[in-house]
Amino acid sequence: MSLPERKLPSSNDKKPYNFLDTPFIKRFIQSKWYPGIFQWLGMAFFALIVFELMTGTVNPHRNWGTAMTWVLWWPIVPILFILVGRFWCAVCPFGKVSDIVRRLVGSQSPMPKFLKKYGIWLIDITFIVITWADHIFGVVHSPRGSGILLLLLLTMVIITSVFYERRTFCKSLCFLGGLAGNYSRSGMLELRGNPDICRTCKTQSCYKGSEKAEGCNMFQFVRTMDNSAECNICGDCVKNCPNDSIRISPRKPTMELWGIKKPMLEQSFLAAVIMGIVLVQNVTMLEVWDTILNGIGAVTRTSSFNVNFTIAFIIAMIIPIGTLWYASKLGSKTYLDTTTMQNFIRFGYAYIPIDLAGHLGHNLFHLLTETKALYYNTLGLFGVYKSGDLAIVSDGAVQISQFILVGLGTWLSMYVVYRIGEKKSVKQLWPFYLLMLIFGILNFYLFSLPMDHRVH
Repeated sequence: MSLPERKLPSSNDKKPYNFLDTPFIKRFIQSKWYPGIFQWLGMAFFALIVFELMTGTVNPHRNWGTAMTWVLWWPIVPILFILVGRFWCAVCPFGKVSDIVRRLVGSQSPMPKFLKKYGIWLIDITFIVITWADHIFGVVHSPRGSGILLLLLLTMVIITSVFYERRTFCKSLCFLGGLAGNYSRSGMLELRGNPDICRTCKTQSCYKGSEKAEGCNMFQFVRTMDNSAECNICGDCVKNCPNDSIRISPRKPTMELWGIKKPMLEQSFLAAVIMGIVLVQNVTMLEVWDTILNGIGAVTRTSSFNVNFTIAFIIAMIIPIGTLWYASKLGSKTYLDTTTMQNFIRFGYAYIPIDLAGHLGHNLFHLLTETKALYYNTLGLFGVYKSGDLAIVSDGAVQISQFILVGLGTWLSMYVVYRIGEKKSVKQLWPFYLLMLIFGILNFYLFSLPMDHRVH
């Protein structure tokens, strides 16, 4: 479900800076080395990681694959989404495997209409299920479980690539792609076309492809792009464009969130779901988590972790969705003549900055307090076994960084409310301001509590 198109915010006449105006950058992106050199390096590391996960030690604290996946890769990926949009998706091993399979045995059939219509909803569901399964089956804390998860995803990539065109899996099924799409809306990089030039283009080679490169694997027309949610910065359109219409430019973080022409229910829903998942990931690392489980167990009259966690998980999903709905209902009385659904769809995007802040704060804890596990476990590959303190900074320094992130994320979410609300008065927008403030305070409180380490 989507709303009618909104008029984009007016912009000044200043020409955006274009990285492609730098000859070296333009030549590199137009060359065969981009993004191929990064893709093949990613493939090599992916193969080594999966091999180590499946054949290395079952001790998650000593397995190199576990450290590389959950201490390095997973914490860094959201940072990449902020700095360079969905560039990770351009170099992702799964995407490269998809390209290879399609060229060798792919049938190139059109993406099913079902996936076109409900793909984002499937991504929402997959993201929820994978997060739930991680806690139920202990995927993150099991090298074999992590390896099996990666191989299952790889199998889905191969199957969809055999039957369907372009990157159907990445577009409509990849849970990380959904996360990337939402977060890249807040990113500091965008790829766009010159509308005046694109309007007269006869070849449409950015979408259809040419002898220089394939057409857009994410099914995007540069001419009509108004957001970065599904642009991988892969450079194929730059290679194919005969008119030098493409630009790659820096931009202010979050500015895309208030300029979306067609806000969609499924995207706002995903933003709320991510908030719930961030809450789950943070709460389960706190001492109070056992108290919460025991409290739920007293109501359910069972000590089953699976049952009690599932109930806690459902509650965590409902909280941001339900509070957004309630704020939207209140907003329908204060914000002109809008309906509850219209407000839910539009203002759900305001969750994204605070989502990012909570996610980054959580991941920053692992990255900065467990980094040396990468060093020790790499030595272990060569038969050299060492151990010691894994942190590179103190817990206090990490906590201060988390507070700064949450404060910034909360302010940005409130500013997005202000811009989505077309700069209306606080009296009209207060339910949405209050909603963002509540989740900011909640994240601030959670980060003030001692957190458990993933790797020891």
